[in-house]
Amino acid sequence: MSAAPSPSPSPSPSSSSSSLSSLHLAVALDGTGWHPASWREPVARPRDLFTAGYWADLVTEAERGLLDFVTIEDGLGLQSSHVLDPDERTDQVRGRLDAVLIASRVAPLTRHIGLVPTVVATHTEPFHISKAIATLDYVSTGRAGVRVQSSARPNEAAHFGRRTIPRIEAYDSPSAHQVLTDLFDEAADYVEVVRRLWDSWEDDAEIRDVATGRFIDRDKLHYIDFKGRFFSVKGPSITPRPPQGQPLVSALAHHTVPYRFVARQADIGYITPHDADEARAIVAEIRAEQETAGRADEPLHVFADLVVFLDDNPAEAIARRERLDALAGEPYTGDARVFTGTPAQLADLLQEFQSAGLTGFRLRPAVLGHDLPAITRGLVPELQRRDAFRRAYEADTLRGLLGLPRPANRYAATSAATATA
Repeated sequence: MSAAPSPSPSPSPSSSSSSLSSLHLAVALDGTGWHPASWREPVARPRDLFTAGYWADLVTEAERGLLDFVTIEDGLGLQSSHVLDPDERTDQVRGRLDAVLIASRVAPLTRHIGLVPTVVATHTEPFHISKAIATLDYVSTGRAGVRVQSSARPNEAAHFGRRTIPRIEAYDSPSAHQVLTDLFDEAADYVEVVRRLWDSWEDDAEIRDVATGRFIDRDKLHYIDFKGRFFSVKGPSITPRPPQGQPLVSALAHHTVPYRFVARQADIGYITPHDADEARAIVAEIRAEQETAGRADEPLHVFADLVVFLDDNPAEAIARRERLDALAGEPYTGDARVFTGTPAQLADLLQEFQSAGLTGFRLRPAVLGHDLPAITRGLVPELQRRDAFRRAYEADTLRGLLGLPRPANRYAATSAATATA
């Protein structure tokens, strides 16, 4: 198994600032779009939502715009307008396809763009997810990642019947802090297990020698022997080491506990600042947590999330947002800043935010059928005119696109040292 191609040189994602040419862009795909009334727009294609062709068209459009990667939303319960409980609304999109399976279906239809499905660590097994994402990395020839999510919803815990999660009444209470700390400590162990399983096969463990009848070198498969508070996993994986060595791990974070998780275990953290000063403060906190975790010298991208309504005329974008709000019965609000305007105005904002130490942005199209093409055919050309975005794909793997090296196998180094001794 050969190593991934070397990425083009780029500034370190752990630096406090970045040049304009290093701006990275991703798009978050969710249903028909992030506005709850998006499915009612003529371009939304709600009848196609649960077809492979619908998702293939979205990712193909994102690749046409030279974007670094797409994330695909997922969950273990129906979408809801409430944070912790299911609602009874029937006028909004409900139901999902499995994000990992969507990514695997779309992968052979694309060549360059990264594919980052969401998985919920709270109720799934790390062994299964390590195998699924490693398989996605093979199917995509080195373009896989994963967005790790925790769930504090009691109703989702009830789907599995193995544990109960105390209901969070106030997020600033000591009891809520403990619940969230436990969930993200569990997620950190989850990712550690997944990463060790990806390394449990050395790169050259597969011999495939017909003459001698040896397919694998058993000495190059390793037990991970992980024992922690939440998991006890022996290993090794049943899937050879992925083409990237370690597919990208990413997570969304809103406050100190998940910032700490990002600093400990992620390659990319998504944050939701509402202005450049807030972005600067969050980046500083994550970098401090990264140093505390002993990862100060490791690359870590920090992306800002933005919901976008994009039109050629600001008044048109405002009118569209107001029309959708009227259909939904309330103004759209969310965790991330909502941008309403033109591609040029969004480019101005991205460059302003980038000066706060961000290395990229994950855009959430309000209406995928409208705002995704506005990103790829409006925003991207505008950034290119400013020499702020690539004009062609520069690498064949997702790690390469993001300027991240292919990591060495932790067990291969141990084996070499043992052999020498």
